[in-house]
Amino acid sequence: MANVKESVNVELENISTVFIELKKIKDKPNKTIVELAGIGAFLHNIYTGIENVLKQILKFKGISIPISNSWHRDLLMLASDKEIITEDTKKKLADYLAFRHFFVHAYGFLLDEQELKRLVDNIFETYSIFKEEIDAYLSKEEHRA
Repeated sequence: MANVKESVNVELENISTVFIELKKIKDKPNKTIVELAGIGAFLHNIYTGIENVLKQILKFKGISIPISNSWHRDLLMLASDKEIITEDTKKKLADYLAFRHFFVHAYGFLLDEQELKRLVDNIFETYSIFKEEIDAYLSKEEHRA
């Protein structure tokens, strides 16, 4: 259990670093395309970190990570099914999964500033809830061992 907690904590620290950088730019007025792309990259980084946390926990539990064209969506569903995260958190994270897909497959100049603002405004609470659920899950697992 210690190894998975250590791995998860490394990911959570990396995500925290991204949040520090995101906070520096999020309220700047009249953002350039480069700044909007940077915000998009930070949101993508946060979501990737969340996926990494889920993958590490599933691997530790001996549960296979989905392998398909829709593995990102399947990962969220599996994490919810295994009660690592709640259904409500899965729904909130699905919004960032959709953004991740757009960000990876679109051009940076197509990013909509208002949509980014909405995502940024919500990511702090969404991540806080996610982190609480992960901490609770790991604590529960530790007591089972």
